[in-house]
Amino acid sequence: MSRPVTVGVDGSEGSMAAVDWAADEAALRGAGLRLVYATRWAEHQLGAMKVSHEDRADSAEGVLAETERHVGSRQPELAMTADEVEDAPVSVLLAAAAEAEVLVVGSHGLGSVRGFMIGSVGQEVVAEAQRPVVLVRPGYEKDGSGASEGNGRRKVVLGLDVNDVKDELLNFAFDFAGVHRVPLEIVHTWHESFLHHTSAAAKDQMTSALADAVRPFQERFPATEVVEVSAAGRAAEQLIEAASDARLVVVGRRRAARGAHVGSITHAVIHHASCPVAVVPHT
Repeated sequence: MSRPVTVGVDGSEGSMAAVDWAADEAALRGAGLRLVYATRWAEHQLGAMKVSHEDRADSAEGVLAETERHVGSRQPELAMTADEVEDAPVSVLLAAAAEAEVLVVGSHGLGSVRGFMIGSVGQEVVAEAQRPVVLVRPGYEKDGSGASEGNGRRKVVLGLDVNDVKDELLNFAFDFAGVHRVPLEIVHTWHESFLHHTSAAAKDQMTSALADAVRPFQERFPATEVVEVSAAGRAAEQLIEAASDARLVVVGRRRAARGAHVGSITHAVIHHASCPVAVVPHT
């Protein structure tokens, strides 16, 4: 892997969870870790309040130094760089993502429903990044969704539409499951109202279509155990439920020629899944 694993840093609890996830992933892959701090984080967080250049520089230096110490104690052999960039956080993170293998960002924690309470920065980055983005919420190791062994989270989950198969999603999911040596559960759903008008033969045909979509990748990644799930129900609900004991859930996001596009299923999963979520852009 020539590209680094890059993580956005701002000193928050969610940011530190993202740093932990990114450091573990980089170490596992033998990749470098890049810490990126946008010096206008404070202005973004405080709205229209002006922050002096000196205060921004002091804040960046302090946060990056503390983060480097934290990473060094967690992964002492990891090659690491730290950059402070004079710009707004969305611009900084999108530029960093373009040069990264994966961009990792933290959420704000748990909302009123189990899962992410993603902020405006995270939403914009997910919607526009041209590389995969992983969202990590605070406490991801405490509930077993970290990268360490013996954490109880023994699978990767991928949501797949067999009528619109995207190689980018399958490649990412198979690669991640292979690196972590865990099974890959691939979930395809159809709407329950459709089920009432569907014969057993048609259901078998959908199951067969899932197998056909997966087969070329299974042949490419023969060491990865694959579980294929074809079921009635809403896709987002099925994926959120499957994520309850997953190490990572993988969803897609269509690259748009103009503007940003995050589909309703991806939107629901990144807000409510209990484990880290990878959003993979595709054509």
